Amino acid sequence: MTTRRQFMFTVMPAAATLAVTATAVRAADRVDEKDPAAVALGYKHDATKVDAKKYPTYKAGAACGNCQFYQGKPADAWAGCPLLAGKQVNGKGWCTGYAKKA
Repeated sequence: MTTRRQFMFTVMPAAATLAVTATAVRAADRVDEKDPAAVALGYKHDATKVDAKKYPTYKAGAACGNCQFYQGKPADAWAGCPLLAGKQVNGKGWCTGYAKKA
């Protein structure tokens, strides 16, 4: 017969391990600025560091968080983007595929 205490000592470490693993997987899904697709789109994790001369379509205030392709809420730090194969982009990032959310 299993007691509640034995059950908790068995389940809690497993739950903690699962949470850490899920966090690591999410971090691995984040796009790297050096990824070929990201380079092709001029993606930057921080929109304020975009070279406006190189990318004249960039406008101050434009960021992934307010782009129509951003698959999260505007306040989410990271969310998926179909332009970068569903990898997660920074909500404060920017790329040439930016299209203001309607």
